Amino acid sequence: MSVDERLPVVLCWHMHQPYYLNRETNQYLLPWTYLHAIKDYVDMAAVIEETPGAKAVVNFAPTLLEQLEDYARQVRGHLDAGTPIRDPLLAALVAPAPPESAAERIALVRACLRANRRRLIERFPPFRVLADLATCASNDPDVVHYFGPDFLSDLLVWYHLAWMGETVRREDARVARLMAKGRLFDLQDRRLLLEVIAELIEGVIGRYRRLAEEGRVELSVTPYAHPIMPLLIDMHSAREAMPDVAMPLHTQYPGGVARALWHVREGMRVFERFFGFRPRGCWPSEGSVSRATLELLGEAGFKWAASGGSVLRHSLHRNGAHQQGCIHTGYRVATTDIRCFFRDDGLSDLIGFTYSDWHADDAVNNLVHHLENIEAACAATPGRVVSIILDGENAWEYYPENGYHFLTALYRRLAAHPKLRLATFGEFIAEETPVSELQELVAGSWVYGTFSTW
Repeated sequence: MSVDERLPVVLCWHMHQPYYLNRETNQYLLPWTYLHAIKDYVDMAAVIEETPGAKAVVNFAPTLLEQLEDYARQVRGHLDAGTPIRDPLLAALVAPAPPESAAERIALVRACLRANRRRLIERFPPFRVLADLATCASNDPDVVHYFGPDFLSDLLVWYHLAWMGETVRREDARVARLMAKGRLFDLQDRRLLLEVIAELIEGVIGRYRRLAEEGRVELSVTPYAHPIMPLLIDMHSAREAMPDVAMPLHTQYPGGVARALWHVREGMRVFERFFGFRPRGCWPSEGSVSRATLELLGEAGFKWAASGGSVLRHSLHRNGAHQQGCIHTGYRVATTDIRCFFRDDGLSDLIGFTYSDWHADDAVNNLVHHLENIEAACAATPGRVVSIILDGENAWEYYPENGYHFLTALYRRLAAHPKLRLATFGEFIAEETPVSELQELVAGSWVYGTFSTW
């Protein structure tokens, strides 16, 4: 079988939400889990499903998986048996009547303004009108009393319609009917919208499982509750990148190694419960790595981990290799068996923070041009690979149509390119591709290559 000489490009999307559940009240404090589910988790899967040759790595935080399951159960329970919904915003969508107190109404109005003004509000004229009125009332209890049930009902419906994924808006006839109606939504309309939301949330995990089974997505995991593992294992690892940083008086985090191991094992257990297999790869929380962290992940059975480009730069400098030519390869740190991939910060940040204001074709052309330059510069480098790693949920609300055109064009261009190919980290390892050796790894995270944030 001939060897594919094209440059492997790995797109790794990190899906994450912390626990928003108040354990004392059993109520969700913020709605981001279900809102990102109906917008981003759905769209990211759908674009891969719809685009021949599309391929990516998708990393899930275990706390997100558990919350998706909980939302699916509670919303379906409400539709089937009338059990209460434990998210105040979602419960308000299908409440028979709006709250009576001014404080509750103001809280509801403010909640419905938490959306990107340019992309999610101004795109829809009825929502823009409602949002303008809501802004006037958000700080004035005297004004909010004049907003009757019809206003609050329409505001809630349009807020959720605006948060719908672009693929849902294009394909679901129920959503199209609600958008065409535009105003004066009744309880039946709101229950219909909740049914759509329920189906979308219920389908998220299964869609990614099927994509993994088809070999179009590699699924990976983060340790359970987002621990910064290098600091749990050895607090003073922070000084590897910041020698003069002030440290706590304690020399070690109490039970830190055991806690780190628990988060790794629990994360793997939760992942396997939802997807039916053990993950091979791990995006450690915030891309935080150290030699001891990689050793622990390797002992737990992981084959690869990933981190930020600044960690690689610090490590190459420590190894006296800061003048090295092509750095776009996989790496193995001495004394560990796990492979480590490092984020191209420049390319990843272009997607995360810059291309949202560009036309989709111009943005894709620019990114492909950068990749072609890397391909030429690294043509003679064994084991070359470009790792583009970023948040898979928060960037898209800044893009037109939730990034639909950009992502579709990106997958299509890379799938058909004569010198570039979409790949996953697992495929890279399975091909037994050579990796570069690092004698020393400077502990750090994707944020500046340090632990200064923590």
